[in-house]
Amino acid sequence: MTSDTAADRTGTDFEIFIVTAPGLESVLCEEVKARGFRDATAIKGGVTVRGGWPEVWRANLELRGATRVLARVASFRALHLAQLDKRARRVPWAEFLRPDVPVRVEASCKGSRIYHAGATAQRIERAITEELGAPISAEAGVSIKARIDDDLCTISVDASGESLHKRGHKEEIHKAPLRETLAALFLRHCGFDGTEPVVDPMCGSGTFVIEAAEIAAGLYPGRTRHFAFEQLASFNEAAWQAMRASGGNGAKPAFRFYGSDRDGGAIAMSRNNAERAGVAGLTDFQKHAVSDLMPPEGPPGLVIVNPPYGARIGEKKPLFALYGALGQTLLTRFSGWRVGLLTNEASLAQATGLPFQPSGPSVSHGGLRVTLHSTAALP
Repeated sequence: MTSDTAADRTGTDFEIFIVTAPGLESVLCEEVKARGFRDATAIKGGVTVRGGWPEVWRANLELRGATRVLARVASFRALHLAQLDKRARRVPWAEFLRPDVPVRVEASCKGSRIYHAGATAQRIERAITEELGAPISAEAGVSIKARIDDDLCTISVDASGESLHKRGHKEEIHKAPLRETLAALFLRHCGFDGTEPVVDPMCGSGTFVIEAAEIAAGLYPGRTRHFAFEQLASFNEAAWQAMRASGGNGAKPAFRFYGSDRDGGAIAMSRNNAERAGVAGLTDFQKHAVSDLMPPEGPPGLVIVNPPYGARIGEKKPLFALYGALGQTLLTRFSGWRVGLLTNEASLAQATGLPFQPSGPSVSHGGLRVTLHSTAALP
């Protein structure tokens, strides 16, 4: 989806860097390609594509696994600060920044003759204020990121603002909540595409279940929030509103999405979060223990669960029984279902007795390194 007006006004076709959690780059790349972005390439820390400002808007609006979206608007060699100052002034700031909107600049330097990040940020701030007239503020909603790596300075605009896991409707969270962006990519890695039921027997605040329901309903993850790009000179309000309105086909999924937890407070949170997300009618949250879990009527689908971890709630030892009970329940009652389980200890995953395939992505979550373990359809 493009806007001729916006594209013509800025005359841009540049690299767009879509950031994700390290370890999930290839999974995000699959999503990016599925959404039709051009020249998608997985690199360390994310995925690059090419496009203009409409693609920047669309990436923020549609991509479930993206943490943030950076528009790489300029790059040049800079061997010393005077050269940086001169070349920063040649950047066409007026094409994307507004003179009446405050800006902040963040800089990093690696393996370069310019090694002082603070001095780098100051030179670029001065170029913006003197060439464009935009004020500099540490609290500004618009952020310019300058990275000097091997003497190459890359200037990017953070088009997202707040991290994209903040969808705008999950106000209540349980302890150690899983970010929506991670949940979306773990669902994708487990083969979920919205055409089967999902069960989470330790649902916390409902992240997996709500994310699955939104995917099935075709809802855009960024549909209810604002983005930093709305404050840029390259922004086209009419084109953006048309793009945002195109999300969700109104079709009701053939399946529902189920969460349960032994904590009644978690169930109340999940229901409230699902209501705010507009998927209350597609979800079902019930209070009960793992041992009482039964498969819903209908065809098999995916059981995905983020159980407690040893380092998160104390000693690991009592958790082996919990994981064992989960595995026994799934093996005896969920024939034909696939399982995805996220944990920080391979021994806990093994305690389930489930026939896991080689372990999947490993990411940092809540200060711990956690790994997704998944199965094929259970016998």
